Amino acid sequence: MAMKTHLALAALAALGATNANAKTTITTFDPQGSVGTQAVSINNGAITGYYEDSSSVYHGFVRASDGTITSFDPQGSERTYAWSINNGAITGYYADSTNTTHGFVRTADGTITSFDPAGSILTAAITINGKGAITGEYEDSSKVYHGFLRASDGAFTTFDPSGSTSTTGIAINDSGVIAGDYTNGSVPLVYHGFVRAADGTITTFDPSGSTGTYPSCINKEGVIVGFYGNSSYDDVGFMRSPDGTITSFTVPAATETAAYSIDDKGNITGNYDDKNFVVHGFLLRPNGTFQKFDPSGSVDTWGRGVSKGAVTGYYLDSNYVYHGYLRSK
Repeated sequence: MAMKTHLALAALAALGATNANAKTTITTFDPQGSVGTQAVSINNGAITGYYEDSSSVYHGFVRASDGTITSFDPQGSERTYAWSINNGAITGYYADSTNTTHGFVRTADGTITSFDPAGSILTAAITINGKGAITGEYEDSSKVYHGFLRASDGAFTTFDPSGSTSTTGIAINDSGVIAGDYTNGSVPLVYHGFVRAADGTITTFDPSGSTGTYPSCINKEGVIVGFYGNSSYDDVGFMRSPDGTITSFTVPAATETAAYSIDDKGNITGNYDDKNFVVHGFLLRPNGTFQKFDPSGSVDTWGRGVSKGAVTGYYLDSNYVYHGYLRSK
C-alpha cells in the first residue's frame, strides 16, 4: 500500500492530475448551542471535535454515523478540546479552574478518565489508536516539553529525540509507531520530524530544503503525512514511506499545501491556499488524483480527518462563523 501510494504521487508530480468535480455529498453540522464548531477527527463515520458556546466556553462533541451529536466535558473542565477518535474512544485535553491542562480519554460508553504523566504541569493528549494507546506532549517543572505514550492500561512511557528541547507526539498507529515533531534549541527555532518505532527507536527526518517539518498523521502501513516550509516559508505537503522515502506534493495551482490526515487506504486530506489567499479543502486519492472541495457558503475550508475516503473538517462562512462538515460520496 505504501509503495503504491508513493508511485501514485510520483506520477502526480509529473502529470498534475486533478478532478475538482467528482460527485460528492457534503453535510454541514453544529452541536446544539454552538457559535463555532471545529471537527477534527473521523473514524468509521464517527466524528469528534470541539465547539464554542455563547458564553465563549469550549466543549467536546462526538457525532455518530447516524448524525446524532453528543457534547461532553471531563469533570472540572472549564474548556474541553477533543482531538482524536478511534473505535469510539476519544482523546484530547481540558483546562481546569486554575487554567492547568490535563489529558483525557472518553470510552465509547461515555466514561471519561483524566490523566497526566508523572511530573507534568501541563498535558495535551493528541491522538489515540485503535488499541487505546495515546500520544501527546507534557510540560515539566523546568518548562520543557516531552513526548509521551499512554498504554491502554494507563502506563506511561516518555520520550525525546536526541538533542530535543521540545518534543510532541502527534500521531500513533495500531502497531504503536509514533510520528511527531521536535526542536533542538536552534536559533531561529526550527521544527524537525521524527518517527518512534514500537521498540522505542527514534529516527529523525526532514524533507529536502525544509525550514520546518510538521508531521500530522500516520496510517497502519507506517506512511506519514504532513507539511513543511520551503525556502520561501510556504507550506508544502509531504508523504514519508516506511522505508524513509519522502515525496513532496502541492495541489495544482495552489500557493501553499498542508496535509493533515491519511487513512489506511491511502487517501490524504488537508487544505491549500489559492493565489487569492482563500483556503480550500482537498482529497488526494491513492491513484494520484486531487479532488478540491468547499461546502456551500464557505469562505475558507480546512480538511482535518479522513477515514475510508470520508473527510471531516470545518469551514468559515460569510459571517465568520465556523461549522463542521462531513464530505462523503
